[in-house]
Amino acid sequence: MAYLTYKTVAVTSLQSSLTPCIFDDDPAERDLLAHLITDMGYEPVLTPDPEEALRLIRMGRCRVVFASTHLDNPAPFDFLDRALRSDPDVQVMIMTAQYTLEGALEAIRHGAADFLPKPLDQVRLKRTLDDLAALTDQRRRVRSLEEELLKDLEFHGIVGKSPAMLEVFDFTRKVARHYTNVLLVGPTGSGKELVARAIHLISPVGQQRLAMCNCSTMVDTLLESQLFGHVRGAFTGATDTRPGVFEYANGGTVFLDEVGETSLAMQAKLLRVIQNREIQYVGSPEVKQVNVRLIAATNRDLRTEVFSGRFREDLFYRLSSIQIRIPSLAERLEDIPLLVQFFLKKYNDSYGKSIAGLTRRAQTVLLQHPWPGNVRELENVISTACITATGDSIDIGDLPEHLQHRSPRLAGEEDWRPLSLEDVRKVHIQRVLQMCHGNRLRAAQILGIGRTSLYRYLKRDGYAARPRSSSATA
Repeated sequence: MAYLTYKTVAVTSLQSSLTPCIFDDDPAERDLLAHLITDMGYEPVLTPDPEEALRLIRMGRCRVVFASTHLDNPAPFDFLDRALRSDPDVQVMIMTAQYTLEGALEAIRHGAADFLPKPLDQVRLKRTLDDLAALTDQRRRVRSLEEELLKDLEFHGIVGKSPAMLEVFDFTRKVARHYTNVLLVGPTGSGKELVARAIHLISPVGQQRLAMCNCSTMVDTLLESQLFGHVRGAFTGATDTRPGVFEYANGGTVFLDEVGETSLAMQAKLLRVIQNREIQYVGSPEVKQVNVRLIAATNRDLRTEVFSGRFREDLFYRLSSIQIRIPSLAERLEDIPLLVQFFLKKYNDSYGKSIAGLTRRAQTVLLQHPWPGNVRELENVISTACITATGDSIDIGDLPEHLQHRSPRLAGEEDWRPLSLEDVRKVHIQRVLQMCHGNRLRAAQILGIGRTSLYRYLKRDGYAARPRSSSATA
């Protein structure tokens, strides 16, 4: 469908940023409005075809549409609904010769930017266009400032402006030049690997190798081979001699992710490496010296793991001489807009898209979500939305289904029920005992009370004392 463009001789930079679309099936009305808008310094696009108008909206050609409608039609706001589905940020001005207050309110409820009676008031029309042009220019400048801010607040691939993250950045800079062992603690998906990379890059060995190993993905025999290497014939399938990550990264840094998942036997071998900086191939008696810096990461509370007997105390103190805690995304919600811009830029480049941002309602949904998967979950959401989005903005319909239908309530609210303080104490003691596999001495240490006090609480709650012959009572 061909369309007509009216041009003006002198157009200001502000006015040139706005291209109104006029959708009207009456040629006389359409041409009259086009001349009015042209005289005000704007370049409108005209069409009598709703499909053509929707195509222009989807292309991002027109961000403002003047749409004529008849209120006695069976679906007077059908075009408005379709336009907002194509681009939730488009500004649609509904025009009609049958102006009523009820009709105006209904149009606004459907998402119209304004409801204009015909014939249009020229003063109001000029003010509306100038306001929309200023708003468009403001959004463009805000996007430009956000891009500059993103560059300033990016720390070696990590983005954040919240006090919690700025503290992480500052402490990372301080320890990077002096550490031998660092422990990174934080929930899954919070960015521990990125922090490890940053520490390595700004350390004195930043030009040397960084070797990574996820300790939770392999059984002990394979993990030992991966870390320390093996000789030919050491086990079934060992057809040649291979070095491990410690020897591979000699002179550089080794990053052990999920170190809290290792067995006690493997922890003893790691302790030897940390204390003596020496390794031993699987199947070989030879000891080799290595000069590496070690960064370990975990999503567990290792102090609690030590009390429960699942993690070696000496290894914990060796690793945690320098400890950096990475906050969860729920603790740094103010970073979400910045992270969204960062991921939009990343996936716009990957997918060949030009998505400018999220609609306000989509932003609201993201800020209300508890983010159990942290930054990794947010990245997956933006990546998926970039694929499904058809316009230049991401709306609720582009988000994963569990976010589209999520009710605005607090995380964990569905599991909450009111309890007395006495009941809370009782439940908490039982949970700590279960975590400690019934070991009451360790449970008392975690609870911060004496073993006698713990026995007194258990007796009061109706739990019989266990026989002293059981190792769990020790």
